[in-house]
Amino acid sequence: MTHILMIPGSLRAASSSRATARALAARLPQGTTCTTADPGVLPHYNADVTDDAEVAAFIEEVRKAHGVIFVTPEYNYSVPGVLKNAIDWASRPAYESVFKGKPCLVVTTSGGALGGVRAQAHLKYILNGMLAVIYPCKEIIVTMANTKVEDGILKDDTVLDFAEEALAGFVATCG
Repeated sequence: MTHILMIPGSLRAASSSRATARALAARLPQGTTCTTADPGVLPHYNADVTDDAEVAAFIEEVRKAHGVIFVTPEYNYSVPGVLKNAIDWASRPAYESVFKGKPCLVVTTSGGALGGVRAQAHLKYILNGMLAVIYPCKEIIVTMANTKVEDGILKDDTVLDFAEEALAGFVATCG
């Protein structure tokens, strides 16, 4: 059974990225398990800290996952600080972290018309630097995302149908 870890880039429970993550989780192929990490519980990155329980638990979540799906908004043309902080914790030791060789899929959301494409490019660049394996597919973006959330879940069949094919391909590479 393939296990996927979702890492949202937003702290807000009602955010469009968390709503998108929930909708994507519901469309994962049958037999796939999924959990969602909480990057908000991690302290600010500090290399002097070597024994934080939340950091250790997060790194173990990434290690146990067969693949990681990032669902993040775009903040100021890039990734949110909370997401970068989580990645920084899990990126050590450099070039030998839990992300080395880890299959990753990137999905972005935005309240605007570009759907977070700049954040998506930045996140892929960051993941490349950690030797993660970024799933090659057409970019999955959610434009005007805030208007598409109902009862805490993304309601956009066009986007979700488009994403479902990529999800199936991604999960197939994770097993």
